[in-house]
Formats: sequence, structure tokens, C-alpha cells
Amino acid sequence: MNSNPTPLAPSFKLTTRQMAVSGLLGAIAIILGSTRLGFIPVPTPAGHATIMHIPAILGGILEGPVVGALTGLIFGFYSFLNATNPMFADPLIAILPRIFIGVTAYYSYKYLRGNSVVAAIVGTLTNTIGVLGLATLRGYLPFKASATVALVQGTPEVVVAVLLVTLLVKALKKLGY
Repeated sequence: MNSNPTPLAPSFKLTTRQMAVSGLLGAIAIILGSTRLGFIPVPTPAGHATIMHIPAILGGILEGPVVGALTGLIFGFYSFLNATNPMFADPLIAILPRIFIGVTAYYSYKYLRGNSVVAAIVGTLTNTIGVLGLATLRGYLPFKASATVALVQGTPEVVVAVLLVTLLVKALKKLGY
């Protein structure tokens, strides 16, 4: 009889470096959220544009999909716990899409040979399309409103993400990261 049962779920291990980077980027996400610097008020149905997706994108690019997912999870929890809009009080909208920001950024970065511009775009669009798509599917916003918010808020969020992520990744790579 085998005394070591097969685990039901695949296990993953984080290196010390990955744990440290997760903690650092998670702390940045918490600071952006608690100071409200990560939520920029805009007059749209969503209520806020965000830069809180930047740490999740960086986590994915720098340390892989698990770190990106953990950082995105912190963003999602913070958004859920501090919801000022009813759709963000729904955990499927506030949390679920945010988990995938760093994951999609990681895979686009990996398979496009280190292109941080594309990774920033993909990570940002994962947030925008995920949140607004679920908000539409769950009846919080009509499709037309979601499409408008995607254009009005999503476009500047993509531009800011491309600038910040590209600069930060370039600086960190120059430092030997």
C-alpha cells in the first residue's frame, strides 16, 4: 500500500526571489489602493481608471505567471473590498479578471521574445476586457456602455501601461535583474 497519496491538485513552488518580488509588488498594489493613487476618478460608468494593473504586469514579466497572478489577486481583492460601484462588489468582476493580468502578460512576453510593449498591452486589455465583459454578461452595464468605457478608459490605461512597464523593465534589465 502506498503511504504517499497522489496529490489532487498540481503543486507549485515559489523561489525565495519570487516570494520577495510577490511581496514587493503586492505591497505596491496595496499602497496604490490604500492611498487611492491606483484609482483615478473619471466620469464614466466604471467610475475609475486604474494603474493598479501595472504591478501585476510587472510580476508576470519579471517572475512568471504565478507571481503575476498573485499580484493581480491582491489588486482584485482590494478592488472588491473597497468597491464604490455595485459591479465591483461582485467578486467575479472585481477579482477574477485581475488574476489573469500577469498570466497573460507573462505568456505574451515569453512567446514574443521579451516584448514588454506587447505584454503591457495584453495585460491591460485582459483587465479592461475581463472586467467590462463580465460586467456586461452579469447585467451591470449594457454592451454600448462597456464599449464606450473600454475606449475612453482603456486607451489611456494601455498608453500609461506601455510607458511605465517599458521603462521599468528596461531599467531593471539594465540593473541586471
